[in-house]
Amino acid sequence: MKIYVIRIRKNFYLTLAALLVIGLFWYTDFLTLIEIPVSGVSPYYHGNPSEAKISLTINVDWGEEYIPQILKILKEKDVNATFFITGRWASKFPDLVKRIYMDGHEIGNHGYSHLHPNRLSRKELIEHIKKNEEIIYGIIGVRTNLYAPPYGEYNKRVVTVADELGYKLIMWSADTIDWQRPAPQVIIDRVMRKASNGGIVLMHPIPQTVQALPIMINKLRAKGYELVTISELLKLVQPGEKDDSK
Repeated sequence: MKIYVIRIRKNFYLTLAALLVIGLFWYTDFLTLIEIPVSGVSPYYHGNPSEAKISLTINVDWGEEYIPQILKILKEKDVNATFFITGRWASKFPDLVKRIYMDGHEIGNHGYSHLHPNRLSRKELIEHIKKNEEIIYGIIGVRTNLYAPPYGEYNKRVVTVADELGYKLIMWSADTIDWQRPAPQVIIDRVMRKASNGGIVLMHPIPQTVQALPIMINKLRAKGYELVTISELLKLVQPGEKDDSK
């Protein structure tokens, strides 16, 4: 009789353990299906999905030799883009920063240098953003409220600090991955495959992007998209909706 009881208890605990494991897997899968905000505020991955508008963004910490060509193409195509620049780059090339701004483009904050934001303390993050803000202000007399974190990297602390400093944290919906220097057609195909209402395209100043840019602009316009700055794109838009379409 005692042996019978022991077997029941053993089977009971085995069953309970199995149920707990199943429950844990279910809970883990459930968490992967929902997007949990990292704080009360969230990054912007795109603009209004009901408007056929797209923003071209250029992150700049190098590639100054290609900026004049990019500006020439944008001027010829009558397109205003948003340039996210680092403070160290702006300090070295203030005339290019002025030219970008005077050509009608928007300038955003890419941090003072290209550090990994997630590795910075709160104090370091504030300096990372504010130091660049002062440099940009000293060059063009305008304070930006747009921050694109280097490497597209952020956590709760990064988002919170940016928000406290009055910044919108900008991500993207279409990454050209042009820093790997693919063929121009690859860059074009990546953008067109991900093109959608409210889209944000991420680029860098490299020769392949210079070659791809005019064709990309023509193709996007042929599909009915208006190309605007980030500030124009984000009017009346709520943050936090990531575009995971392939």
